[in-house]
Amino acid sequence: MDAPERAAIGRAARSEVRRSSHATWEPTEDRADPVAILERQATTRVPELVPIRYGRMSASPFAFFRGAAAVMAADLATTPISGLRVQACGDAHLSNFGAFAAPDRRLVFDLNDFDETLPGPWEWDVKRLAASFAIAGRENGFKRKQRAAAVLSAARSYRDSMRAFASQSNLEVWYARLDVEAVMAEIEAEDPRAIGRVRKGVDKARAKDSLRALKKLTREVDGELQFISRPPLIVPIEELLPAGESRDLSEIFKHLLDAYRETLPIDRQHLLDGYTFRHIARKVVGVGSVGTRAWAVLLTGSGDNDPLVLQAKEAEASVLEPYAGASRYRNHGRRVVEGQRLMQAASDIFLGWCPAVGFDGRDRDFYLRQLWDWKLSIEVERLSPRGLEIYGRMCGWTLARAHARSGDRVALAAYLGAGDAFDRAIAEFSETYADQSERDHAALVAAIDSGRILAERI
Repeated sequence: MDAPERAAIGRAARSEVRRSSHATWEPTEDRADPVAILERQATTRVPELVPIRYGRMSASPFAFFRGAAAVMAADLATTPISGLRVQACGDAHLSNFGAFAAPDRRLVFDLNDFDETLPGPWEWDVKRLAASFAIAGRENGFKRKQRAAAVLSAARSYRDSMRAFASQSNLEVWYARLDVEAVMAEIEAEDPRAIGRVRKGVDKARAKDSLRALKKLTREVDGELQFISRPPLIVPIEELLPAGESRDLSEIFKHLLDAYRETLPIDRQHLLDGYTFRHIARKVVGVGSVGTRAWAVLLTGSGDNDPLVLQAKEAEASVLEPYAGASRYRNHGRRVVEGQRLMQAASDIFLGWCPAVGFDGRDRDFYLRQLWDWKLSIEVERLSPRGLEIYGRMCGWTLARAHARSGDRVALAAYLGAGDAFDRAIAEFSETYADQSERDHAALVAAIDSGRILAERI
């Protein structure tokens, strides 16, 4: 199909689903209880960790929003969609963007969380991103006009970037990426007061690697490197075994690493072969992810000062699945990995997946990547109104690039158009949904106060 035909599809979708219709958010009469949605998710998670999740989500409306991808997925399923599909992130809020090391060791800015990725409507990612800016702006005490400026910056950037990508070749889109050095130059020109803080964050990120993880998270016991014990946030594997039980853990995890190895390209298999398994510990991560099984895996190469620290994280069905359809992949770890490779400009060289059997005898899916590799996340609470606008522009470009790689960028660009009708609709939606998120956060706090659920603030 040539470009004019693809553009015609986008314009036809515009006549079916007006861009202004995306402004609407109205909860349905049978809208599910948001706390009940969280409780259903908890049934498959580590029971003793679930209260930590509730505690972290109860901290603020923004913290709730971060952990409530399943709640918003159910809500988005009731909103208008154009019928154009992409590889969706499924949880594209502003804290799930950040910087990390590309394989060429340059710091790049991109999406960095794909637990919920699945083919689906592009609008769902854009609306989750936009709402996150409105809620974060409220949390920072910004006025409505300042919040709207940040949301409009993100939406305009998404629309303008998609239109730019529509005119590029497939290879140009595939190679496009946002290098942090270029971003820093832009920030310095637009917000000189912020550049010192940004440079300090970049320097800190470059020091965040496996060697730092070794120093911070491990200790030597009888000549052997082991993860520290700091329950419930970090718990060595030995402490999780039933009382009186012992197992040959090295053999068990060697078998799992062998299965993971087969999902890597041949050159990465060769690289992994130079490392030896040393230890493993359960490690609590994130906000919404708390309670899923996540492990830190320590390996060493030519010596103890040549570490590789991997994160093995449980992957369950995407929160989008009830509304967008089941994944083509039977293993949800593979779903995450394949979606990440499709959406990111550059992925972790150790990104792979494997099945595993838990202590409870149940089959589970995992994906693996480096625990730390120059990772840098934005400190939302330290952003100025102008900084939030600049960040919105970065996120909008990045999300458009991710969608342009997997969806029909020409049709999407034609649907979005040259005017700001879509931008204004998204800005209106974001404020209305921010109101909804505040009500949902209040419902969680009320459920904790009433004793319906137990929360632990760690």
